[in-house]
Amino acid sequence: MNFKEGMLREGALKGKNILVTGGGTGLGRSMGSYFLELGANLIITSRKLDVLKQTAEEMMAEKGGKVLPLACDVRDIEQVEQMWKDATEAFGTIHVVLNNAAGNFISPTERLSTNAFNTVLDIVLKGTSQVTLTAGKDWIAKKQAGTFLNIVTTYAWTGSGYVVPSAAAKAGVLAMTRSLAVEWAKYGIRSNAIAPGPFPTEGAWSRLLPGDLVKKFDPAKKVPVGRVGEHQELANLAAYLVSDFSSYVNGEVMTIDGGEWLKGAGEFNNLDMIPQEMWDMLEASRGKKG
Repeated sequence: MNFKEGMLREGALKGKNILVTGGGTGLGRSMGSYFLELGANLIITSRKLDVLKQTAEEMMAEKGGKVLPLACDVRDIEQVEQMWKDATEAFGTIHVVLNNAAGNFISPTERLSTNAFNTVLDIVLKGTSQVTLTAGKDWIAKKQAGTFLNIVTTYAWTGSGYVVPSAAAKAGVLAMTRSLAVEWAKYGIRSNAIAPGPFPTEGAWSRLLPGDLVKKFDPAKKVPVGRVGEHQELANLAAYLVSDFSSYVNGEVMTIDGGEWLKGAGEFNNLDMIPQEMWDMLEASRGKKG
């Protein structure tokens, strides 16, 4: 066994119908593929129906199960409500919602237009809240239990320069996750979140850090374990949190980043750049003073 392999036993998600926003590419696709492997059926959504259809065909060919692609811009409540209606008509019951759709810009904040700033807020915070309210209200009305899993970031609770709209939006999603975990638990609805560190995806990283910037700002150099994450590691954690094995986990935000954010939070953590010879000199100088 190793960290690149699936964690849960065969059939762990059998009988579950899972909605994944932003499910056509990247981490959403990776998590969805593992859910399929474990016996779930999927609804995958994004704005690009052609991408979704291709992904659905490839996933079903590779993993089996059923994948329903539905175009939906989570910023538009009418599209969200229509998507939910189509999904429930196709599957009867949706048991899990994975709020994964996101958008981001890496930029000095003063360079962002109001439209660019609001676009990120609308996708991440408004989009997540609209999907959550649509699903939650339906579950409550039908007296049906359900599970929300929201993808946030480690800077949701610390903030971060150069990604201010994303930080603000993810902080809102984090607060909503914890708030609804308390408020809606009485209806049998759980809410949890994952805060991933660096998990490279083909499209996202090249857009955020084009050209040689990816090499110059290699995120693996900031991770104490010395590497970036494998998609299967995130999929393992997500599968656990949407499964019945985690039925006593509610309102939790699980970080999976190899210790990256803790390293950045420590005032003196960058001292690991000091060579051993310099430590020897510092130790010797302290000895002389003593």
